[in-house]
Amino acid sequence: METTQQAADQQRSADQRRRELLEAADRVVLRDGPQASMNAIAAEAGITKPILYRHFGDKGGLYRALAKRHTDALLASLRVAVDAPADRRERVEATLDTYLAAIEARPQVYRFLMHPAEDVQQPESGFDVGRHSAPLLRRLGEELAKVIYDRVDLGPDGEQLARVWGHGMVGMMHAAGDWWLGERPCSRAELVRSLADLLWGRLAAAADRAGSPGF
Repeated sequence: METTQQAADQQRSADQRRRELLEAADRVVLRDGPQASMNAIAAEAGITKPILYRHFGDKGGLYRALAKRHTDALLASLRVAVDAPADRRERVEATLDTYLAAIEARPQVYRFLMHPAEDVQQPESGFDVGRHSAPLLRRLGEELAKVIYDRVDLGPDGEQLARVWGHGMVGMMHAAGDWWLGERPCSRAELVRSLADLLWGRLAAAADRAGSPGF
């Protein structure tokens, strides 16, 4: 029994230490964006780089941990938007706005997750982001597809169509948001309305799935 308790205490301590290191990494990412380095993160955490590697394996491991942390937070916010007491058009706009508000509020985090460092002369200065951003977007697409399938009656091929729509919506949000964040050609509200107009089509005509909270 004592051994089991000791193991549980050690696991809690390791989990707490990992959270602290991710918080230190977040602070560096907020400051440096895609130029965030393992050296800078280790210094921020007050440890050596080998200790950082011990917790995350390599830069890719740290990137995946940070990506999960921020994707979890974004998905939680998107679920709140989907569950808001509003009609479907308002929920669609709220979902779009939640994503755009998140990347607008923390642009350095977004650039770290989605764009590789520009300084190719110093490989340690950045993370090899290209290998990891696609799985992050796929996860968002699958989660949104599940929400659509659970809530909207799309007929006999509903599951496949929901996945098409989920990944299509995420791709649209990502591409349009990336362009908008860089150029700021219009207000966020204007972009949300324009994207919602593009999506509205069949989504407006589909019925809510029986027994679901609707979308």
